[in-house]
Amino acid sequence: MVTFLIILLIIACIALGLFVLIQNPKGGGLATGGGTSNMFGVQRTGDVLEKGSWILLAAIVVLTLGITTVSKTGGSAAAVGNSAIQERLDKTPSPSPLGGGLNSTKPAATTPASTDTTKK
Repeated sequence: MVTFLIILLIIACIALGLFVLIQNPKGGGLATGGGTSNMFGVQRTGDVLEKGSWILLAAIVVLTLGITTVSKTGGSAAAVGNSAIQERLDKTPSPSPLGGGLNSTKPAATTPASTDTTKK
């Protein structure tokens, strides 16, 4: 199911890219410095392409939310992998917050080194 949604998402992204590249520039910004004006332009085609790009954008948002929802709640291999990772994390020892390292045993008591009492 997730693979199917991802394939649909890729198709929608490619289609959106094509829709954006096909559209005529609206002018404004840096493109206003001269050039020809499109007085008798193809307004109807521009409207269809603009509406199509908005629809594809909405489809991309819905598909990404759907992929996220299905992958989190799906009982497939993703859930099995997550539980295996959680079990491994539970088994690994965590370091002490006091800097004692990974060992929970106390170090052996050491006797202080004897100091030299002879005078030089």
